Amino acid sequence: MALKFYNTLSRSLEEFKPLKQNKAKLYTCGPTVYNYAHIGNFRAYMFEDLLRRTLKYCGYDVIQVMNLTDVDDKTIRDSQVNNMALNDFTEKYKEAFFEDLKILNIESAEVYPAATDHIKEMIDLVQQLVDKGFAYQAEDNCVYFSIEKFPEYGKLARINLEGQRSGVRISNDEYAKDNVADFALWKAWTAGDGDVKWDSPWGEGRPGWHIECSAMAMKYLGKTFDIHTGGVDNMFPHHEDEIAQSECANGKKYVNYWLHCAHLIVNGEKMSKSTGNFFTLRQLIEKGFSGREIRWVLLGTHYRQQLNFTFDGIHAAKSALGRVDELIGKLKSIETSGDITETAQKLTDEMKAGFKAGIENDLTLSTSQGKLFDFVREVNKNLADLTKADAELILDALRDIDAVLGCLEVDEEEVIPAEVIELAEKRLQARADKDWALSDQIRDQITEMGYVVKDTPQGPQITKIK
Repeated sequence: MALKFYNTLSRSLEEFKPLKQNKAKLYTCGPTVYNYAHIGNFRAYMFEDLLRRTLKYCGYDVIQVMNLTDVDDKTIRDSQVNNMALNDFTEKYKEAFFEDLKILNIESAEVYPAATDHIKEMIDLVQQLVDKGFAYQAEDNCVYFSIEKFPEYGKLARINLEGQRSGVRISNDEYAKDNVADFALWKAWTAGDGDVKWDSPWGEGRPGWHIECSAMAMKYLGKTFDIHTGGVDNMFPHHEDEIAQSECANGKKYVNYWLHCAHLIVNGEKMSKSTGNFFTLRQLIEKGFSGREIRWVLLGTHYRQQLNFTFDGIHAAKSALGRVDELIGKLKSIETSGDITETAQKLTDEMKAGFKAGIENDLTLSTSQGKLFDFVREVNKNLADLTKADAELILDALRDIDAVLGCLEVDEEEVIPAEVIELAEKRLQARADKDWALSDQIRDQITEMGYVVKDTPQGPQITKIK
């Protein structure tokens, strides 16, 4: 089956055909580093990680660029509120972002360009647009892109420009969908910017948000590249403006495939601090949830469908992952000698084929996850008849699909604390003495410490509660 994606530009499912065989160039909209990223942000980053992992799983070499927006209206505003230099302020949230990526096991992009390190490229791009007549300096000394000079403006968001007011300019980085207007490429310095400014041919100032992504994407991926992603809220104006300025500067198509993920809501409502349903990743970790449980929830709904985040959903994720963990533990305990059986080979081949078919169909991970749990159920049914060779085959299959899922702990080595082992030994002695009350008391104590002890023919088995 061919790898297919829903291309926002064409509003249709298309077979992925990269510019260069077996290579995929991918630009993903990264964080604006003025605060800790919230779970709505990570819904997008998780979708982009799934895309990256799927491309690699299907045999593509991936070059991913994820920008860091460290100069814009928000970063300047909040750095001043905190009485900090812009770079010092944003550095804190850059570091936090990378820590969060590790918690969620999101693979690293090849390049993380920061906007403040690419001001020259942005000025050069703005100059190209001025020289070609697509941009102009207005009376407020800002440089604006003239949308009337680009007849295709609106082709991504499907905006009808007829009846729109001409000559309207917007200097804010973000604006409402009904404000179709000339947008700022270079913003003239004002007192509100403090010491955040750079020299340019149009006077001191700073880049607009939209020009930042075009300049950095083209530097690292070329004038035309394969895939650009982001949340649906980025489609207009941000991505629409990227297309306009990039294609006018270069005279060629900017991106071949546009992929957008839908919003995340919490308990059926829009996430908001005022309603108390706003969560950063760090807040969820403090509540006792693990990164892989949160990851599973964020992957659990197709990227083009709205994701309803609930605590019940995290508990369900914990249970689902626990079923896989339990099977992994059972497989590792199999010692029966013999060759790979026909049953194990058949189950494994069918699961891997079904898993890949799901993700190849526009990242339909629910289909792939369904195949995984069908597999877990069938393997459990046949567990007594499996050989050690079968177990290794099945574990290898789980390792294989975890290249995409990123949350199965097939090879995690658990180090059981000495005090837990000591308690388990005391419990064993209590059982030998037929002191069942003490045995149960010790078992409960072990459970409170986050572990469970099970009695097996080979002796007590201690595992961590996940």
